[in-house]
Amino acid sequence: MNAHESLSGADAGVLIVGGGLVGASLAIALDAAGIAATLVETAAPRADAQPSHDERNLALARASVNGLESIGVWRHAAAATPIRHIHVSRAGEFGSARIDADRHGVDALGWTLPARELGAALLRRLDECTRLTRLAPATLAALEPLAAGWRARIRTADGLCGVDASLLVGADGTESFVRAQLGIDADRHDYRQTLFVCTVAPERSHANRAWERFADDGPVAMLPLAEGRCGLVLTVAGDAADAVAALDDAAFIELAQRRFGWRLGRLSRPGKRHPYAIRRVAAQRLTAARAVLVGNAAQSVHPIGAQGFNLGLRDALTLAELVADAADPGAAGLLERYAARRAPDREGTMAMSHGLVQLACLPQPWLAPLRTLALLASDRLPPLQRRLARRGMGFRGEPPRAVLERLP
Repeated sequence: MNAHESLSGADAGVLIVGGGLVGASLAIALDAAGIAATLVETAAPRADAQPSHDERNLALARASVNGLESIGVWRHAAAATPIRHIHVSRAGEFGSARIDADRHGVDALGWTLPARELGAALLRRLDECTRLTRLAPATLAALEPLAAGWRARIRTADGLCGVDASLLVGADGTESFVRAQLGIDADRHDYRQTLFVCTVAPERSHANRAWERFADDGPVAMLPLAEGRCGLVLTVAGDAADAVAALDDAAFIELAQRRFGWRLGRLSRPGKRHPYAIRRVAAQRLTAARAVLVGNAAQSVHPIGAQGFNLGLRDALTLAELVADAADPGAAGLLERYAARRAPDREGTMAMSHGLVQLACLPQPWLAPLRTLALLASDRLPPLQRRLARRGMGFRGEPPRAVLERLP
């Protein structure tokens, strides 16, 4: 259905506001389950026009790829690179933690994929949906509570239209309009750090290894990509961001080399750089009457450990699973079960990402022996290694059924 067709007075079933990676995944999962939904997308449905599909390279946990396979998205993602090894270390300190896929009986711990490629795969899968109504380009203008749901006023190129929904889903990002309209406050933390992401060419083969290296200035990650390139994620202090952005390619590579080290030999040929200020924003609750938040609207976490989209996808797949099994998608009991199901995963992942950046990057010398012991224990104690590997692969709490098809 096109945006100019009137929806006033019609019950959309589930109304999803936000057509980014998580919102699109939810729409597809609902369609696969036979549930009617309406998706409000800010951008026109073209891969090169999606503002949320930027130059980042996503590290997708094994559970996420299982889930994307189950809803028919992964077959459209041709440029994925498997992660078979993970290496974690701290600059200037002894010890490292290594996680290998073979050791845990799987072919890969996860996969890397440019965010634009995942966005394009989602768009191709959206085109196959038969029960989904897409409004694009469109934005949510206002919300009005009804006895059994919400009436949304949606602004399109042809003016305002109305949509009634039994369940309203806010998937509209960190500064969620839906969250604000529902009166849900958010806790915020500014890390005073900025990420720079780009691709680089390493002198040595990445051998399908992902690297996470902590330092006083913040973490540095290197992700394996196709054609022998790597995705660099370089964290700098927020007050240094302008100076780093002004560096030419040679000076930027020199900085990256100094921060990452020489395990991959000399780095060269950096791609276009993109900076992102790092803030944690966590909704104080996930639900309201006949409404729920998912993805970055529910929580934006520090990108350390690459947990953001993985966590949001588990939000979407859990919600789709509960809605598919229910007569009323907005029932209070369903939303209570959703919040309870997501709490261990959400709280554990947020605590992990926040704790890592606070402890692993603090410059206090007295922490060095503790960090070394933690890395050595993670590397050499099988029970701890298994626990970390399973959590890293996205199996935490009560995962959605869609991710369990290849549970190791």
